[in-house]
Amino acid sequence: MAIYSISGYGSMIADKGRMDAYVKALRQAVKPASVVLDIGTGTGIFALLACQFGAKKVYAIEPSDTIQVAREIAYVNGYADRIQLIQQLSNQVKLPELADVIISDIRGVLPLFQQHIPSIVDARKRLLAPGGIMIPQRDTLWAAVVEVPHLYNRIVSAWDDSEYGFDMKAARQIVTNIWSKGWVAPAQLLTTPQSWATLDYTTIESPDISAEINWDVAKSGTAHGLSVWFDATLAEGISFSNAPGMPELIYSIAFFPWTEAVLLRVGDKVSVTLQANLVGDDYIWRWNTCILNQENPTEIKANFKQSTFFGMPLSPAQLRKTAANYVPTLNEDGEIDRLIVEFMSSGMALGDIANRVKEKFPSRFRNSPEALTRVGDLSKKYSK
Repeated sequence: MAIYSISGYGSMIADKGRMDAYVKALRQAVKPASVVLDIGTGTGIFALLACQFGAKKVYAIEPSDTIQVAREIAYVNGYADRIQLIQQLSNQVKLPELADVIISDIRGVLPLFQQHIPSIVDARKRLLAPGGIMIPQRDTLWAAVVEVPHLYNRIVSAWDDSEYGFDMKAARQIVTNIWSKGWVAPAQLLTTPQSWATLDYTTIESPDISAEINWDVAKSGTAHGLSVWFDATLAEGISFSNAPGMPELIYSIAFFPWTEAVLLRVGDKVSVTLQANLVGDDYIWRWNTCILNQENPTEIKANFKQSTFFGMPLSPAQLRKTAANYVPTLNEDGEIDRLIVEFMSSGMALGDIANRVKEKFPSRFRNSPEALTRVGDLSKKYSK
């Protein structure tokens, strides 16, 4: 679950391209009798707008403590009676009525982000009235091969040019398997952008995406990887895009670096299999690239197999702990958490639990308030 700062939510509200589109879509969708569900309400801007446009009831869901700020804002603006704020994940919520409109913006740089798609699928199936409206309706993902030395050097220069004379290639292998973000100008595209996936939120079922993209290089240059962005359709005729050349939005553009920079000529053929699989709360991305020489189509200029899995440095000792046949024993932190959860299950008050934990682990907690902080963190995570 992404947790944003209040200033982060402020940046989202200040993004005119994003906000103007959402305002138009809400104004078009909300009717005087509408019930609206706002997933990931943050400080509550969409919930407030829904009320302003005449919604009779808004259910605003936000799992983080930012919800308290949303509650205060709803009150001072006179909408506390129409906005019901719910501090939970949307897939844990049961509503007393179905929503006529569901609005959300729980994307990251790309729509394939954490539990975004599973949350939307669940809400559509359980919480949307028949014939109800989803905002956004769909996102279309695009990709192009790019020449972006400013982005690439930011990633690899520390490992390529060690002024101390050491070979740092082991770190380079990791950082070139991690995607980042950065704006790209249209002149830096070496291929024509290709649409490789459409996420239709009215029908989508799976959070996983895989597609093969093929390009004939349109402009010679030194290619450093792929830029990936999306066009958002909030309602028919209402959209925005973070494509190169468009006004900059809060989302930026994703950059998937190649293992090495490659000199491309017009007519070279680039084939990329781009795949995203949701594992737990995060996506594992794969981008496998094959480049063929236009002068000799059987000559492979480059062949990269990359994945964010390779961007996670894991020691053999840590990998061993994830094996199916590994039999774990609790370390001291595990013993502390186990004891706290046992006391919570027995119905003991948090202050009493903190005192007991401090007595059991005197070297870990200098005083009861310190132990209470640890107990409180687990209470926020596990208690109803």
